[in-house]
Amino acid sequence: MVAAKAVAMGWDRKQTRAGSGLMGTGVALEGGWPNQLCLITLPRMTQLPGRSRMTTTLTPPTLCEPPGPTLAGAHGQGRPCVITRRATFSSSHLYRLPELSDAQNEARFGRCSLAPGHGHNYELIVSMAGGLDQDGMVLNLSDVKHAIRREVTEPLDFRFLNDCWPEFDLSRPEGRLPTTEALLQAIWQRLAPHLPLIGLRLYEQPTLWADLLDNTMEAFLSIRTHFAAAHRLARPELSQAENEQIYGKCARPHGHGHNYLLDVTVRGTIDPRTGMVCDLAVLQQLVNNLVVEPFDHTFLNKDVAHFAACVPTAENIALHIADLLTAPIAAAGASLHKVRLQESPNNAAEVFAEVPLLEMRPASLEALAAV
Repeated sequence: MVAAKAVAMGWDRKQTRAGSGLMGTGVALEGGWPNQLCLITLPRMTQLPGRSRMTTTLTPPTLCEPPGPTLAGAHGQGRPCVITRRATFSSSHLYRLPELSDAQNEARFGRCSLAPGHGHNYELIVSMAGGLDQDGMVLNLSDVKHAIRREVTEPLDFRFLNDCWPEFDLSRPEGRLPTTEALLQAIWQRLAPHLPLIGLRLYEQPTLWADLLDNTMEAFLSIRTHFAAAHRLARPELSQAENEQIYGKCARPHGHGHNYLLDVTVRGTIDPRTGMVCDLAVLQQLVNNLVVEPFDHTFLNKDVAHFAACVPTAENIALHIADLLTAPIAAAGASLHKVRLQESPNNAAEVFAEVPLLEMRPASLEALAAV
């Protein structure tokens, strides 16, 4: 099942993110063409939607100049739109390089190096763009479904990825491990001749996924974790009455708590041998050591020094996490791209540590959703 959202399309405008959950969320654009709406189908997931307060600049999408409503053909012909299609497959893989010893493989890849391998229920989101045809469609979804099935799910479903495609033949010098990032690139190469791709996302599991924007070696890798913490929203230079006027119940003296969901997205080049943007274990350890352990089960205002003088809104917590992670992730060989912190089903904050590439396409990855 999919949920549909009407999304205003335009470029060189400020993007106001109405939400970023996978529960049927859209993007509203300030400005743009009056009444230019397109339909985006979003995969219906179990995650709850969040609300982001970030605004980012949207650059021109690679779509034709849209005709006005009176100039468009019948059934919206020629008007631009982004569509998505979801597909799933179950596969196993093994992280083991033949040039390394057993001890070296285990040190590098941990339990993922243990034979005969392990498996995942993968979820693929394919984002495509184009003008509507005379039938009111960017593409016939039946053709999209069959292309994905023929090129991706039939060759991979219930298969051992290391043996599926030549990219993962490690006896060849150019062979690489079938990581989430490398697998997504191989999928792009197979779908691009058949579909007008503008973005792919592949979930290996709900807490690990990769994004690809084009057929290059650059990819985005995201991990999800969580921590529980309390905070009080109040500026010390203001009175209790003044703080309550600004922050409402969140300014009550004894604070309140949240179960925070934290998404960290890094950007980097896929290694031609390991297939990784960065060492996943190192990334997970950095986030755990620098964020989760210091923040979990604390009263942020009192237990985290930074928030003794800085009001711990979701925005400020996300900014502080980005500050903590930027340099260590760079030392690990990748670039921190984005931090997303969801404090409740209704509220989330996103911070970009660099130019927001994941937001620079016309709702392409918003359609994929930042869960």
